[in-house]
Amino acid sequence: MPANLPPGLPIIPGGPHEPPGFSMSADEFEAAVEDALQSIPEKLARAMDNVAVFIEDDYVPGPGEDPETVLLGLYEGVPLTERDAWWDAGSLPDRITIFREPILDICGSRDDVIHEVAVTVVHEIAHHFGISDERLHQLGWG
Repeated sequence: MPANLPPGLPIIPGGPHEPPGFSMSADEFEAAVEDALQSIPEKLARAMDNVAVFIEDDYVPGPGEDPETVLLGLYEGVPLTERDAWWDAGSLPDRITIFREPILDICGSRDDVIHEVAVTVVHEIAHHFGISDERLHQLGWG
């Protein structure tokens, strides 16, 4: 290793240690998420109930989770198919989170990012409607 580099593996442009992925500003990424949300058919969008969408940089695995877990998106809440008459009494909104860095890491172009954001948004909204990961994979939205 050249003496002017700090200890550790150097990152050589175009070399095997260069981080993969595509670079996009937070504002551009947010616009891609907004576009994906706007593409949801109106009838389906109106059926969504008490759900908020957030963008975060990355998923941080919790205690007991595999520390290598990588998620592109996450739905947290009670799917519409599982809500009962008492659910609405003081319930917090369901939460859909889209994770920016993992999506950018797997994409090689702006078009790839826009596509992956759209797939991830649809995937997480489908969970809000009670559709399982298994069924989403069967439908090609995995």
